[in-house]
Amino acid sequence: MSGTTSTARTEPSAPTARTAPHGPSGPARRTLLAGTVAAVAGTLAAGCGTDGGQPRGKVAVFGDSAAWAGPMSAAGKAMREVAGLSLVPEVNPLLESFEQVVKSSLRTRKTPDLLKYWSGYRLKDLARTGGTVDLTAAWEAAVRKGWADPSLRGAFADRGRVHGLPMNLAYWVFFHNPEVFAEHGLRPPRTWDDFLAACARLKRNGVTPLHGTADGRWPSFIWFQEVLTRQDPRYYQDLMNGRARYTDPRAERALRTLVSFFDDDWFTPMDMNHVDAAAALVHGEVGMVPCGTWLGSTLAAAGGKPGRNMSAFVLPMADPAARPSVVFESSALVATVKGPDHDEAVRATRAWLHPAVMKAFSDSLQDGCPNPAVAPANPVIAGLQKKVRGERLWLLNRFWEQGPPELVEATVDDLAGFLLNPSSYRKVLRTMQDRADDAWQVWREAAET
Repeated sequence: MSGTTSTARTEPSAPTARTAPHGPSGPARRTLLAGTVAAVAGTLAAGCGTDGGQPRGKVAVFGDSAAWAGPMSAAGKAMREVAGLSLVPEVNPLLESFEQVVKSSLRTRKTPDLLKYWSGYRLKDLARTGGTVDLTAAWEAAVRKGWADPSLRGAFADRGRVHGLPMNLAYWVFFHNPEVFAEHGLRPPRTWDDFLAACARLKRNGVTPLHGTADGRWPSFIWFQEVLTRQDPRYYQDLMNGRARYTDPRAERALRTLVSFFDDDWFTPMDMNHVDAAAALVHGEVGMVPCGTWLGSTLAAAGGKPGRNMSAFVLPMADPAARPSVVFESSALVATVKGPDHDEAVRATRAWLHPAVMKAFSDSLQDGCPNPAVAPANPVIAGLQKKVRGERLWLLNRFWEQGPPELVEATVDDLAGFLLNPSSYRKVLRTMQDRADDAWQVWREAAET
């Protein structure tokens, strides 16, 4: 999930409100890349893998978030106890080009041993370079021990083989302030109608009901994702995997629903970032903020106290007949083929999902855990996990990880255009489908080679 600013980036893989998950799109990104590729070799040699690698017993993990360095070190200490290995976090200083730096390094001898990467199609794209290790055996061993949820496998696999292990498990939920809800006679909604009624009541009482934003570009997918998965999760899954079309009436229904929210003036200004939205929620100025559970640390920094003035709920289904679902987000731990400490890196992947390692990592990260045996330290997230697992909600991967990466990048820009001009929804849907036709054709042709 996820470039960032130092104040906003406390989450696992999602970007901040200032930048996209890995930099600008289109020509701007290519221009940036041209200026940074020359630095790739130097960056990797200095920080994320050399011919000599790490000292024996230590394995480097190359990632894009400084906020993960502490949790990774904590996991490394626990891993030392269970597997005799420590993890050394290393961060790419060129956040905007992280993805390109990783792919470039896989063609050299200066390859990181382990990577913190995205799941879904971005991981598929990386696996198809041939530079990642098949971790199917490690995954299956973890499932047999009860250390992993089998339903997550598809998010980390390509062509039937697993190429990454889940690192965290963030749920996409609606944060709210229980004190504000109580003041206005509200409880977390149990139905879609409850949700709409809560929005209307908050608006009548001078509280902006919902946070919506196109600031930083990447958040533009949030509301389309949330409404579509509440109205028709099967269609969302088909659309994101190239089996359905954006010109389908169900996509238009989702955008028309958002148009009605705009008409009712339920949204914050579209330039309010998540850091400001978190503070506004804690201070009672915004009613609900949809985001990954990683936002909890940002809310805490703004004065949020779990269960007091900060809590969260899964948005109810708009169609009661639809399969209950929730969007998740999970980074992938990837081992590389050419890493200098290859054997130790592969050993580390076998121990990654061990309960002691996962507890140390998740407790430090303050987010959800992919090991079902490890309860989150944060009570709000623990409650959400209990609901998700107890009610067996269908886990749907986040929009950013779904579909060919270049298509997702362009579609996010299209959705940003819609948020800034809601009346353009029909034109936006046609544009997105035209892009999808081309992108899926290229993706499928590449898969055949």
